[in-house]
Parts: sequence; structure tokens; C-alpha cells
Amino acid sequence: MEIYEYAIIRLVPKVEREEFINIGVVIFCKRKNYLAMKYSLDRKRLHAFTNQVNLQEVANYLESWERIINGDPGGGIIALEAPSYRFRWVTAPKSTIIQCSKVHPGLTAQPEKALEKIFNEYVSISNNDKPKRKTS
Repeated sequence: MEIYEYAIIRLVPKVEREEFINIGVVIFCKRKNYLAMKYSLDRKRLHAFTNQVNLQEVANYLESWERIINGDPGGGIIALEAPSYRFRWVTAPKSTIIQCSKVHPGLTAQPEKALEKIFNEYVSISNNDKPKRKTS
């Protein structure tokens, strides 16, 4: 088992209101040299939350983050840094419409599976996860 760190990626349409919706996960496991992110921009779900955000612009920002996470030179100078630096840069506090939660630790032998588990638990909405309606 290895220690890993992760943060939830959030869309914060009006920073001053501090309301957010989880849209992704970024995970880093130093000993496995693993750094990855996964996100979802479910247009229907996001428009139910807010209709004041340009989702194409959000997608462009997330694609930039993905290039940085993946070490793609197209991600700029930060993408050329070590994985730990790139993780810290992405998860650093920001006052923009895309922010990360605090960084949380965990233990895993397979960080890829941890990423999927965290994503499914905190971001993905399946039919089984829909709130149940209370009846009287």
C-alpha cells in the first residue's frame, strides 16, 4: 500500500457566494509516480446548478489543467515541472471559478482504482444516486 493525495475539482460560478458543484478529481501518488485527473461536465446537471457559466470556457480551462497534469509541453512551463510540483500547482487555493478542495490523503496499491472510486463517490451521479422523494 502506498500513500496518495487527492483533491476534488469544483466549479464555483460565483466565488463570492462560495457555492460549488464537484466536477472532477486530481490524484497524486509519489511512490508510484502517478498523477492523473478525471472530470465530467454534464451540461444538464451544470445548467440546473447555474446557467451563468460558459461551459466551453470551463472545458478549455480543464483541458489546460489536464495538459499540465499529464506533463504535456502544450501545458506551458508548469507542465515541464516534476509531478509533485504540478499537483501542488493545480491544487493550490484559487479565487477563480475552478477550484480544488483541500488535499486529502489515502492508502492504495492501485492509484488508478482510487481515482475511479473517488470520482464515482464525489462527482459521478448515476440513477441509483438520485435523491429519494419523501412521501407523506
